[in-house]
Amino acid sequence: MSIETQQDLEGLKRAGKIVRMIIRAMEKALKAGITTAELDEIGGRVMRQHGARSAPRMVYGFPGDVLISVNDEVVHGIPGARVIKPGDLVKLDVTIEKDGYMADAAVTVAVAPAPERARRLADCARAAFARAMEVAREGNRVHDIGRAVEDEVHRRGFRVLRDLNGHGIGRTIHEEPSVPNYYDPRANQLLTHGLVITVEPIIGETTGNWVEGSDGWTVRTADGGLAAHYEQTLVITRGKPILLTAA
Repeated sequence: MSIETQQDLEGLKRAGKIVRMIIRAMEKALKAGITTAELDEIGGRVMRQHGARSAPRMVYGFPGDVLISVNDEVVHGIPGARVIKPGDLVKLDVTIEKDGYMADAAVTVAVAPAPERARRLADCARAAFARAMEVAREGNRVHDIGRAVEDEVHRRGFRVLRDLNGHGIGRTIHEEPSVPNYYDPRANQLLTHGLVITVEPIIGETTGNWVEGSDGWTVRTADGGLAAHYEQTLVITRGKPILLTAA
C-alpha cells in the first residue's frame, strides 16, 4: 500500500510497535531447552494482549502464530515440539494485523554458545539490510535494493536464497511490488513517496537454492547449510525510510 493519510501512518506505526514487542518477548525467552511451540505461545499471547492477530494464520491458514525456523530451515517453520539446542540459529518471523493494518519483521538469533559461522551469517543479514537502507529512497528503483543486498552478502562470502523476496505490505501480507534480494532488471518499479514495503535479506551459508519440506510450509536450504533472515517494514520517503518495526 501507499500511505495516503496520517491515519494510515499511525495505524501502521501501531502495528509495527506490536511486532517489536512480540519479537522482544520471544528473544528474551529464547534459550536452550525451550520448544518452538512455547516460543509461539509467548508470541501469540503478546499479540492477543494488544488486540492483534497473526496475519499468516488469518490470511493463509498457517498452523501457528509465529513462523519459527531453525538452522537449515529458512522460512515458514511450523512451531512444535522441537527443542532449541545450544548453537542453534533461530529465525523469528512475526506478521500481525491490527485495526486493518499489517506489519512484518524477522530476526535471526544465534543461541549461545553459537559457532562463529552462525554469528557471521546472522550479522551478514543485518548488514545487508543496512546497506539496502542507503538506497531505499523515493526516485530509486526496486532493483536498487536487490543490488545493494546482493553486493553486501557476496562481499561477506555468503549467498542470497533466490526468489524469497521482500514485498509490499499494509492491508494484507503480500502486496506489490515484489522486492528481490538480488539485482533483477525486471524489478524496475519506482520507489514512490509513502510506499510501504518489507526489505528482508534471506541468505544461505553455502547455497542460494532451497527446497520446500514435506509439511507444505517449511523452506530449507538445498544443501543443509545454515540460513539467516532479517526483515523490517518501512515507508519510502525522500530521505531515510521510516522503519515501522524497528526500535
